[in-house]
Amino acid sequence: MEFLTQLWMPIVVAAVLVFVVSSVIHMALPIHKSDKRVLPNEGRVADALRGTPAGEYMMPGCTSMKDMGTPEMKAKYEQGPIALVTVMPNGVPNIGKALIRWFLFSLLVGAITGYVAWHALGAATTDYLRVFQITGAVAWMAYGIGELPNSIWKGTPGYTTFKFLIDGLVYALVTAGAFGWLWPRVAAG
Repeated sequence: MEFLTQLWMPIVVAAVLVFVVSSVIHMALPIHKSDKRVLPNEGRVADALRGTPAGEYMMPGCTSMKDMGTPEMKAKYEQGPIALVTVMPNGVPNIGKALIRWFLFSLLVGAITGYVAWHALGAATTDYLRVFQITGAVAWMAYGIGELPNSIWKGTPGYTTFKFLIDGLVYALVTAGAFGWLWPRVAAG
């Protein structure tokens, strides 16, 4: 756990900077306004889903892979629509709780990034660019590359995933900059 005592400052600074940058990207810039569209028949869909417990659902739904191969399921897939539905608890979304979780996630990414870099580079590293490279790559894996499965498995449009890949790259660069800047320097002796 020595890495935490040595790298707590870049971990915290990176998380704060990512929080600020992500807030600007998502609240001040119009980049993500088109990520989610409104259903044209939202009222009817809401009526149909009302009372459904919070969770993730697949439509058409089946209980096993064996069921997927039946003529009935194939017909449902052909007829459509095919949808993944996330039902959240009723009530106004708690943005404060989500922001706290996002910040904690950013701290976790920073801690894992620091752990990998500390063991890959060692305590005696003084090269800013080397620290930047390693921490940037690790942070991008968490913030950006982790979005790809949403396009692969959940049908998220490629243009939306691409925007989140770019967001993740920006967060990774901010993280790498914080680590490169605040990496502990060993005095030359």
